[in-house]
Amino acid sequence: MKLIGKAGTKESRAPGSKAMSHMTTLTATVRCLTIPSFSFDHHVRIPDIGANLTDPVFRGRYRGKQGHPDDFDQMLERAKRANVSDIIVTGGSLTESREAVKLAGNYPGFLYCTVGCHPTRCLEFEQRGDPDQYYADLLATVNADAARGVVVAVGECGLDYDRLQFCPKEVQLKYFEKQFDLAERTGLPMFLHNRNTGSDFVDLMRRNRPRVSNGVVHSFTGTLAELRELLALDLYIGINGCSMKTADNIEVMRAVPIDRLMLETDAPWCDIRPTHASYPYLTRPLGPDAEDWEPATFESKKKERFVDGAMVKGRNEPCTMQDVLRVVAAARQIPVAELAGQVYRNTCRVFFPKRNLD
Repeated sequence: MKLIGKAGTKESRAPGSKAMSHMTTLTATVRCLTIPSFSFDHHVRIPDIGANLTDPVFRGRYRGKQGHPDDFDQMLERAKRANVSDIIVTGGSLTESREAVKLAGNYPGFLYCTVGCHPTRCLEFEQRGDPDQYYADLLATVNADAARGVVVAVGECGLDYDRLQFCPKEVQLKYFEKQFDLAERTGLPMFLHNRNTGSDFVDLMRRNRPRVSNGVVHSFTGTLAELRELLALDLYIGINGCSMKTADNIEVMRAVPIDRLMLETDAPWCDIRPTHASYPYLTRPLGPDAEDWEPATFESKKKERFVDGAMVKGRNEPCTMQDVLRVVAAARQIPVAELAGQVYRNTCRVFFPKRNLD
């Protein structure tokens, strides 16, 4: 069933944008696959390594106005029904990181989070008057959670030269490097962002790689050459709907070694749309390995016609991890369960190293 709605874009999160942390209005199709109504199926466990669940849209607020009732718990229930095993909530600033820690602490064993500062928001280090204090507050946010283990990475951090209007290049470079200090002091892996940075990201990463336990470049949309540079640095690659818009994107995704691959939604953005090269893979029959994993669709309604239990059109959410999994499996011609198992192991190796994988 096709579900037509309006989707937000990643640009809407940038500081200074009127629609930051809210949805913009681009027409899209939202489609979510789920399993039949039986208990969690442990042979298909799908971790979502990046979801922006502190965004107000998951509380029903759009551009500062209440559009429908808070349906956060319903959204999480859909994710569980869709075999999402873990969700890592992205922290993009000090304030957002604190919110992410608090949120994840309310859902132990299911929600986790990152702590860091997004490249387009790195001016915050200086706008608060004391960059060292901003860093100290990030560190304190990580350390305060040490006993619970909710914080699993430093980030989202990196470089973004597509949106220099929000933060100059020199500022981004300075405070990206500063966050390597945070990763080194905490021993946490890094949740990384890289957009149109020439050699700057790789050069900075190469110089600091020995200081970092591990890392994943999330929402990867780069070229094959860029992929090879990142793999040479022993980094993992995060794939979502934005990573598979074009045929070239699909070819690059296929080139990611399966033991370096992670999956994500980047919700509420980066849904898979009918105009994307990835979309036709959603219509392909599932292989025999997935005979007990029959896909279904959740009902979806416009926010103005909100219905309890239904998805909100245009708002991507973690239950669509099954869409991402299905596309990647079909494009790579890998059985769904095999891919899910390898991605789960990859994710645990980086973010949950103490987890028993037996």
